[in-house]
Parts: sequence; structure tokens; C-alpha cells
Amino acid sequence: QVQLVESGGGLVQPGSSLTLSCAASGSEAGNYGMAWYRQPPGKRREFVAAISRASSSLYADSAKGRFTISRDNAKNTVYLQMDSLKPEDTAVYSCNLGTYAGTLYISRDYWGQGTQVTVSS
Repeated sequence: QVQLVESGGGLVQPGSSLTLSCAASGSEAGNYGMAWYRQPPGKRREFVAAISRASSSLYADSAKGRFTISRDNAKNTVYLQMDSLKPEDTAVYSCNLGTYAGTLYISRDYWGQGTQVTVSS
């Protein structure tokens, strides 16, 4: 059974940086693409970034140029480096295992519990 555990959230000021981590466990975890989603207060969950096992990546327009997704296959861990954070980045960030298919990421029903990121002065 796959389990995902996120860490690294917190309260930061606008313009700051933060790195999120998500560790995946389970025998099948290493076979999947990995992604980050976020759910801002009062809004639906939205895609942020995804990465394949070979470290190809996809980004939402809101993340391009500010966020960087990476992974360590040996540790089954995905990271999200977030720079130049804005108040509108405030959300619960969750990681996901799914299928990375070139220009498309298809999420599967493997989710972590989420970690809160709050950007405020």
C-alpha cells in the first residue's frame, strides 16, 4: 500500500522561499510519476507541478519561473522548491502519485495528508 507524507510547510513572508518534501513508501511507489497540488482557502484543488521518474517536469502557469520540482528516486521523495512566494500561494499543498505522460499528468488516488503554506506579512 502506498503512503505519502509531506513536510516543510509553514508561515513565511512574501518574497521568501520554502521547500516542501514528500516521501512515498510502498512497493509500487517508485513506479509512478509524482506531483504537487494545492488547495487555496475556499477554492478547488489545483495542479502545481509534476515530475517523471526521468525528471522531466510540467508546471502550472502560476508556478513557472518560481517553483522547481525535483525528486530523489533512491528515497522515493519529491521536492518542491518555492521562491518569490506571494500571498496567493497560500494553500494546503499535497503530493500525488500518478502517470506522467509527456505533456500530461494523470493523478491516481494516492494522496498525502497535505501541508499548510501561508504567505503573509
